[in-house]
Order: sequence, then C-alpha cells, then structure tokens
Amino acid sequence: MPKYSNSIDRNNIILPENKNLGHPFVIIKKRKSLGLKKAIIWIAVLITFLGTNNGFAQRKIVENMPTYDFSKYHFGFILAVNQMHFVIKPIADLNYIWFDSIASAEINADSSQIYTIESDPTSGFTVGIVSNLRINNSLDLRFIPSLAFGERNIDYRFRKYRDGVESIVDVKKNVPSTFVEFPLHIKYKSRRLNNFRAYVLGGFNYRLDLSSQAKKKKETGQVLVKLNRSDVYYDLGVGFDFYFEWFKLGTEVKMSYGLIDVLKREGTIYTDGIERLSSKVFQLTFTFE
Repeated sequence: MPKYSNSIDRNNIILPENKNLGHPFVIIKKRKSLGLKKAIIWIAVLITFLGTNNGFAQRKIVENMPTYDFSKYHFGFILAVNQMHFVIKPIADLNYIWFDSIASAEINADSSQIYTIESDPTSGFTVGIVSNLRINNSLDLRFIPSLAFGERNIDYRFRKYRDGVESIVDVKKNVPSTFVEFPLHIKYKSRRLNNFRAYVLGGFNYRLDLSSQAKKKKETGQVLVKLNRSDVYYDLGVGFDFYFEWFKLGTEVKMSYGLIDVLKREGTIYTDGIERLSSKVFQLTFTFE
C-alpha cells in the first residue's frame, strides 16, 4: 500500500495510473467557476445599457413618477433566483494522505484516500423587504432583510482499500440551507434618463442559516457535512431601474462572497480533507418599489 511521505517533492513527482481500475491518481479538482457565465451577463448588461441610452437620447418621453427619487424613504419587496456555491480549499498534499478506518467508517474502508472534492451548486429562490434611505441624488442606503432557500452538494471521489481489495467510491453530500439575510448596501445611481436609471451597489450581508445542523449531535449511520450557522459576505452588484406609472421595477445581478470558513470539523474523511470551506452566491433579483 502506498505510504505518505513529508519529503515528497510535488514538482518532480510523476503520478502513477491504477491500471486495474483505469483511474489516474489525480490532484484535487475544482469545478469550473462561473467566469464565462458572468462575462456573458456583464456583456449583455453593457449592450443593454448602451442601446437603451441611445434610444432614449433620440426621443423625449413623459417621465413616470417624476418626484419619486426625491422622497427621503421608500419601501418595496424583492423576488430573486439564487445559485449557491462552495469555494473549497483542500489541505496541503491531500492526494498523498491516507485516512484510517475510523475516519473512513461510512465508506466501509480499512483505509482510504481522496481523489477529488467538487462543489455542485443548485438553484433556489429569495424573497425580501426593501427599505431605502435617500442620501443624495446619487446615493441610497438600502436595508433588505430577506429569506433565501437553496442547497449545495459536495461530490467526493475516494480510493479505498477493504480486506486488501482496492476500489473507487463516489459519494454526494447534500447541504441544504435556509438563510435569514440582513444585507446593508450603498447604491450608486446614474443620472435618470426619462424612465430609466442604471446603478451599482456594494456592501455587507450577515446570513444566519436556519437549516444548519452544527449543534446536532453526532449519530451512528449517515455522516453529515455540517456548517456553522453564521456567515458574513461582501456583496457586489449592478442593475437597472425602470419607472412605470405606479411603481418602479429593478433588475439586478449580484455576487456574494463569504468571508468565513463555515465548515464544522468532526474528524471524518468528509471534513478533515478540507482546509477551508466558504460560500459564494449568485443572485438575479427583481425589485418592486
């Protein structure tokens, strides 16, 4: 059986193949990020902005709710679609570390090794209440307490030994979340052009996970991947406001990045192979004010 050595030089090592199983011995993989999706979104946003700007510049139309933006306070609600992710940082030299039978109990192994750990995001939804304070013509302070529903999966691939027999095992761990959110944002607005206005926003968001099982006692049977209840994110977003006769509709794209390692470690193969686990949330929001 291979042994782990602290003296291994990872720059010079040649990774062997398991000819019996046809699986290469690989280093931790990371699922591709949303880079392409985000690039497409930002390009579409820019094209929409430029096209709308040119169209409005060519003709003057009647402004809806012309005094709306001069109100000190206004309120509304949001409906949003979210996609929750994990950002996973494995421990150093994870592919050279073996876990004993205690850590590997759930996969029924005498010893085991981790091939890959990947985050598998899924879609959810968010609802919230908008409270907006006007600071000046360009800046607003926004507080939007919300309730967000979603879940994430962590996909593991193990190489295990049992009674001298080697095999590959795939395990998916589901992590549901129900967040109570308390975001505080600064919204920077462009000059209003007829019934249209663009904006960017940024700020911080405290999230409390009501579905967290961090305090649940460890039981025999299935091993859970548990998250701590509290997390803090920084938010960045861009959006557009459209003024109608009776209300203002906003469309917004926002990314939230977790600042805290939220993984609760319990001495299992699912947690001891991860150095840091933080959250990332993509959200498409529609605001009604």
